[in-house]
Amino acid sequence: MQTIQHVFHGFDWHQTLSSFWVLFAVIDILGSVPIIIGIRRRTGRIDTNKTTVAVGAIMLSFLFLGQSLLDIFSIDMASFSVAGSIVLCILALEMVLNISIFKIEVDSESASIVPLAFPIIAGVGTLVALLALKADYAHINILCAMFANVLFVYATLRCSEWIERTLGSLGVSIVHKVMGVVLLSIAVKLFRTHFFL
Repeated sequence: MQTIQHVFHGFDWHQTLSSFWVLFAVIDILGSVPIIIGIRRRTGRIDTNKTTVAVGAIMLSFLFLGQSLLDIFSIDMASFSVAGSIVLCILALEMVLNISIFKIEVDSESASIVPLAFPIIAGVGTLVALLALKADYAHINILCAMFANVLFVYATLRCSEWIERTLGSLGVSIVHKVMGVVLLSIAVKLFRTHFFL
């Protein structure tokens, strides 16, 4: 009983909900649906379970080891953010211009982790958000919010084909290009924010 109380020590619904919405906005899994569809078309399929597990593992690593990992390799947050913004920029250009820059010549299981799990779903923004939340909120609240977001990621990946059928090819194409512009804007903002520090 004491162990359970210790685990849930510091649990707060307000912090959990706040953490959930922050991570939900940063991950933006719904906005990534066009990218998910594109990767599935190019690789044949997406391993939903592997992607979900990878996203969960990456987020846990970011929460507990994020700053330490960057310190080990002597990488500052600005450099990491700029590198992530370049990858996002390439993906965005693919979406907007309907070209193929990021060559995915690997099997679907590998593509399910890179670039899908990282950096598309759990990327630079997720690391920054988790480090910021860690400074103010109890770990249990962030963990609960992470778990809820991972479940939402799983559900979205599982339903991506249904979403594609519902929108139709034209709808997917329109959303794909619009989200490409949004993703490009996010990449430029990340680059400008951290490159000119």
